[in-house]
Amino acid sequence: MDIPPQPGAQFLTATESAQVDAALLSSPEKFLTRITLSSLKLLIHIAQEYGVAVENLTNQQIIAWFEKDSKIRREQGIESAYLKW
Repeated sequence: MDIPPQPGAQFLTATESAQVDAALLSSPEKFLTRITLSSLKLLIHIAQEYGVAVENLTNQQIIAWFEKDSKIRREQGIESAYLKW
């Protein structure tokens, strides 16, 4: 059983990463797969914060969420933000 990653820590578990590594894909395809899986998890998180289904998120909501997280990082430090980069 996978333990979900802590917010911002990582978006793929070790098991998920191993599944991508085992896939019959080229290196660029594996990279894109990791980005896609990570993006899906982030979109799910954003949708939960807004209380909407992922498919109902708007571009503006996603942009606003990134602006908010960026502001938190600048004002309160990286540990307070969701994304840790």
